Amino acid sequence: MTNVFSTWFTQWLSLLLIFAYNFHVMAQWPSGGSTRFYDFKVQTKRVTRLCNTKDIVTINGMFPGPSVYAQEDDRIVVKVTNETPYNTTIHWHGVRQKLSCWFDGPSYITQCPIQAGRSFTYEFTMVKQKGTFFWHAHVSWLRATVYGALLVYPKTGVPYPFKVPHEEHTLILGEYWMQDVVELELNTTASGGPPTPANAYTINGQPGPNYNCSNNDVYHIDVVSGKTYLLRLIHAGLNMENFFAIANHNLTIVEADGEYTKPFTTDRVMLGPGQTMSVLVNADQSLGRYSMAMGPYMSAKGVKFQNISSIAYFQYLGAVPNTLSLPAKLPVFNDNLAVKTVMDGLRSLTNCVNVPKQIDTELFVTIGLNVQKCRSKTPEKNCRGLNNGVMAASMNNISFVKPKTSLLEAYYKKINGSFTEDFPRVPLKYYDFVNGAPNNVPNNTQALNGTRALVLEYGTRVQLIMQDTGTVTTENHPIHLHGYSFYVVGYGSGNFDLKTANFNLVDPPYMNTIGVPVGGWAAIRFVADNPGVWFMHCHLDIHQSWGLGTVLVVTNGQGELETLPHPPADLPQC
Repeated sequence: MTNVFSTWFTQWLSLLLIFAYNFHVMAQWPSGGSTRFYDFKVQTKRVTRLCNTKDIVTINGMFPGPSVYAQEDDRIVVKVTNETPYNTTIHWHGVRQKLSCWFDGPSYITQCPIQAGRSFTYEFTMVKQKGTFFWHAHVSWLRATVYGALLVYPKTGVPYPFKVPHEEHTLILGEYWMQDVVELELNTTASGGPPTPANAYTINGQPGPNYNCSNNDVYHIDVVSGKTYLLRLIHAGLNMENFFAIANHNLTIVEADGEYTKPFTTDRVMLGPGQTMSVLVNADQSLGRYSMAMGPYMSAKGVKFQNISSIAYFQYLGAVPNTLSLPAKLPVFNDNLAVKTVMDGLRSLTNCVNVPKQIDTELFVTIGLNVQKCRSKTPEKNCRGLNNGVMAASMNNISFVKPKTSLLEAYYKKINGSFTEDFPRVPLKYYDFVNGAPNNVPNNTQALNGTRALVLEYGTRVQLIMQDTGTVTTENHPIHLHGYSFYVVGYGSGNFDLKTANFNLVDPPYMNTIGVPVGGWAAIRFVADNPGVWFMHCHLDIHQSWGLGTVLVVTNGQGELETLPHPPADLPQC
């Protein structure tokens, strides 16, 4: 009888604790509208591309993966079950994860990976967010094939601030390797040198007719003459930035990174990995088949890249069958002006944005590449970087080293030894960042290695200047900040100079991934009002693997809605 009572009491107490836990968490989550449930199974799938058949990692056997749909303020619940031998996580790119840092997804930052045979349920609310987002794997280079759209619509009855399109289509830009991408990353980092360029670019997983064995592997959109179409562009590629254009058609940008913009019309756009953009296209040309082209933007010098464009079709109903497609005109691969022109045109929809005018914390962060000394006993295998060195990347000359456990868990549970709180707020050395370096490559450009974090008190109004460096080569870097969007208040070429910098505090674009201009700088502002541990990194995966990132720790505030909830019960363990 005593054993029966003991068992009953233990079960009752467990249920009570679970209820208390769930009540505590739910009480702190912002209330949403509907709840959307999704079931993701991480699976391998055999695919054939470019005359080559191989296994790739997918979600639910789909490539690209399934789209997630919601409305503003909806709660999204996604159970992820890993049926592959690879560790995995899912990052919900652009979602600000208000009080839900545990579900952000970057491996070893907010969670340990989901191991083979295990599951983890992501739960978050799209608090005051709508627009074009996406999800992708955030471990190893699995993002090459594990990605999909996250489309969040306005609340019922709330119209778009632009002409209602006849149809909407999602175009996900990607890169495809015939090599196994997990091996690709391991081999690249072990070599100390640059990665192998992609074998093809893809639009919705299809390379298009410019590549071998790909005449039938072409995505197309059937359009009606005289109608307007909304194209949601998502860049899910790994290591390349890309131009996009449609032959004989203009693109009117109405949204960038999940935020409405003033309409801006152009004949081509550039997206870096991690960036999204929605454009209106009028089907106002004569009946025919028009190419939608994705080609390379490479701002760095001396880097090998894939120079063959991916093609999809913008095809008018009523056109002669099998008609030849009219080619799209893309800028040359290093056209920096074409990139600047589009960035110049991005403005927030209204002039009443809540950009911080007063700043509490000023940060100045250099970003770029480094070359480490060769310390290998087999330099021919491991020192294939510039001048027989080892390639690296850094912020403020600190190369970020991923820990072996979750930094958020270590921070929350006060476990010492995983990271230090001494990321420098200014560069360790000042010099001519764009045109010079402290010494000569490769002997004296070594970055310090470490898992260093920058701590921000809750409510801090932050201005962050990011400065590109020419230590190895200047380059456009798409920098993504997890957990936040930010106002891009300024950018320019050369070294940042406060005396000559022009800031826009009226209608700056509100973004989550900013391309820091080649040989230039970008200034962003945000309020640190979301507690947690947030990854800030270059979205070129090779640069991330080389260490171009850091972590922002935002402390709890005073109120209940300013405090990070307890970790979920099924949080993966390392």
